[in-house]
Amino acid sequence: MATALYGPGGFYRSAGPGPAAHFRTSVHASPLYARAVARFLTEVDTVLGTPPALDFVDIGAGRGELLTGVLAALPPATAARVRPYGVERAPRPEGLDARIGWGEEIPGHGLTGLLFANEWLDNVPVDVVETDAEGVARIVLVAPDGSERLGEPVSGADAEWLARWWPMGEGAVCSGTGAGAGAGGGVGSGRAGAGLRAESGVGAEPGLRAEPGLRAEPGLRAELGMLAELGVQVEPGLRAEPGTGRDAAWAAAVSHLGRGLAVAVDYAHSAHTRPAFGTLTGFRAGREVAPVPDGTTDLTAHVALDACAAATAHHGPATLTRQREALRALGLAGSRPPLSLASTDPAAYVRALAGAGEASELTDPAGLGGFGWLLQTVGLGADRTGTAVRAMPDAPGLSALLGEEARGEGEAGR
Repeated sequence: MATALYGPGGFYRSAGPGPAAHFRTSVHASPLYARAVARFLTEVDTVLGTPPALDFVDIGAGRGELLTGVLAALPPATAARVRPYGVERAPRPEGLDARIGWGEEIPGHGLTGLLFANEWLDNVPVDVVETDAEGVARIVLVAPDGSERLGEPVSGADAEWLARWWPMGEGAVCSGTGAGAGAGGGVGSGRAGAGLRAESGVGAEPGLRAEPGLRAEPGLRAELGMLAELGVQVEPGLRAEPGTGRDAAWAAAVSHLGRGLAVAVDYAHSAHTRPAFGTLTGFRAGREVAPVPDGTTDLTAHVALDACAAATAHHGPATLTRQREALRALGLAGSRPPLSLASTDPAAYVRALAGAGEASELTDPAGLGGFGWLLQTVGLGADRTGTAVRAMPDAPGLSALLGEEARGEGEAGR
């Protein structure tokens, strides 16, 4: 997966129109999204006390669409202090605003402002693991043409991660974790980009599983025999995507902030909604396709944002919410204009109606509105814990969001 996305000739390395030619994100759906992020940035600026330089870093910047839209929507006085920067593997787009910095890495540490990652974590490479015919969880290995086989049992840090965050059914077994009745059986691999393909998304047909691969070692067979005696059933063909690499990527990104807010927006699942057969899939030319790792296809999988939040909890308060609630807190309601406006100002009515339609798409709970938002504070508020932000009248959107209890982040597709 890492090679197919980021290696020489990889999907995100190529020049040209970029991701917008293959899938539709909130950034592409409407300029209202950039305006909402601009308001978000101004509220962060207020909470920070309007510093002389305000950092705005867009991770996974595509072709700079969000950065361009945010700059256009900011008040001139704020825009004059902003240091916008796009983090992307592709070359700097031609014609990009000269004010926008561009590179493959986040620019330094101690940043002050807003770090925003819209649909970035879903493209951080993950392994896929699957339980074989004996209930042993193994890495799914894939060839460039997409054909699969099962590899070695999973173990180590990813096994521990999955035991906590994505148990693969009662009794699933892997090397390096305890197994037994009620143990939960988490599994994982810990090698980004080794296993690449799960069935195409939530709800994939269970019959589309790879053939069982290598057999269990004697010690694992003994554990399985014990489980059978206890009446524990282990189902073959269950799949999961260990998230240790994504947790680490998110933690590394957040560490670049000195003071401010880090936001990850992605289609996601939470601990109580993990899919049984994985989520890894592909997108090409606007269509969902088999996730073949040949460099022509976007490879993407839902994100365990709750695990990411735990990885950065030491920085301060965090909130998990949905895009619908986040954008509504930022003033994007999607309500239809009054019909009376059609008779007094028909052009304004048409514009307002179009805007309402775009806002509805961005906040649709069955689509983009169901995306997860993770908001991680770093040194915010007078006490540098984020607590004071929750009562700031000049930052109502941010105050409302950080004042909410953490909730499940929902699911949505591209």
